[in-house]
Amino acid sequence: MDYLTEIASILFLLAMSAYFSASETAFSTLNRTRMKAYMEKGVRGSSLAYKLSEHYDRLLSTVLIGNNIVNIAMASISTVLFTKFVGGNAEQGAMLSTLVITVVVLVFGEISPKSIAKDCPENFSIFSAPLLQLLIWILAPVNFLFTCWKKFLAKLFRLQNDSRISQEELLMIVDEVEQDGTLNQNEGELLRNAIEFSDFEAKDILTPRVSLVALPATATREELARVFSETKFSRLLIYEDNIDNIIGVVPLKNFYADESKNAQSVKEIIVPVVYTFAGEKISAIMRKLQQQRVQIAVVLDEFGGTLGIVTMEDVLEKLVGDIWDEHEQIVNPIRKVAKDVFQLDAFVSLADFAKFFDIKLSSKMASLNGWVLEHFQNIPQKGDSFQYENLTVTVLATEHRHVSLLEIRVAEKKQKEE
Repeated sequence: MDYLTEIASILFLLAMSAYFSASETAFSTLNRTRMKAYMEKGVRGSSLAYKLSEHYDRLLSTVLIGNNIVNIAMASISTVLFTKFVGGNAEQGAMLSTLVITVVVLVFGEISPKSIAKDCPENFSIFSAPLLQLLIWILAPVNFLFTCWKKFLAKLFRLQNDSRISQEELLMIVDEVEQDGTLNQNEGELLRNAIEFSDFEAKDILTPRVSLVALPATATREELARVFSETKFSRLLIYEDNIDNIIGVVPLKNFYADESKNAQSVKEIIVPVVYTFAGEKISAIMRKLQQQRVQIAVVLDEFGGTLGIVTMEDVLEKLVGDIWDEHEQIVNPIRKVAKDVFQLDAFVSLADFAKFFDIKLSSKMASLNGWVLEHFQNIPQKGDSFQYENLTVTVLATEHRHVSLLEIRVAEKKQKEE
């Protein structure tokens, strides 16, 4: 008997099934950024593939319609073929057709082409795009009906499509890319800082009031010169009456430039500052500093007093890490002094402290000092200590009315009982 026509038809339909399956996988996994790079390089067909990927729902409908048509046709023709093969017994022919076609389609029409397309989605998308574009035009009426049906189902079941990527998902993507080796540790940390940048507020990075060095507006040139020499600061805060009324800063270069002219008072070379509050986002503070071309923002408390200051350098350090200049002594705020024993400056960020020691804190304090004072409910003395999870926190030094140096002893975490 002549089975050549049926066999040829089945092979053609199997090839089309593989094509549709591979196209579905390719367009669902392609990297659109990489496809844009192909377009910039002038790779033929990349523009069409990218255009189709932008309308993925319409593309998916076309692929599914085409795949179902060829699979149903293949099953029908194979039933006819196997019925002929077993001598006209329709029941045996259908059973044999189902068994053989299921295995063949599964292996050659689904698993194999999808595996291949997943390894090179951009290249296969470019290859399959022209025929898919033609089929989209042909099946446009059917696609329209399916689009209407989809909208009806979405309203019926109150479905909402939120394609936005959350911050947590972005951080997971950075972690995965870093683990794959595409990014090194420094690049990964920079991306994480950039993603989390908008979450930080002034209170998270400010230099507190007790650490400020400021002079009254009536200070003499000799006093300014002495403080500049002692602190190595490039700017000094200037206040009127008291430190709650900071009126600006005197930059080092302005001071010595004016001194050579010997024509102006200290008050006349003051550069203004920006005023902000503890809860303002550091991204907004950075824009203010840029717009007004100043380097320092004074952070005010709820009563209008000085809570601390934020500099442009502080903002940038939250993004790129510590920045040291030639006048600064590099000091690690967390120092290991023995096995499982650390010394910490008390003004370390509480978030950095929790991250370093892998603990969870519910405190709303911004600094380690605030957390310690919150725990004691008073000003502790040297030698006072307390236990938190697997950490023993001991006060090593205090200064004025705050803690300046702490010792942390780390004990092995106890395993939770099942």
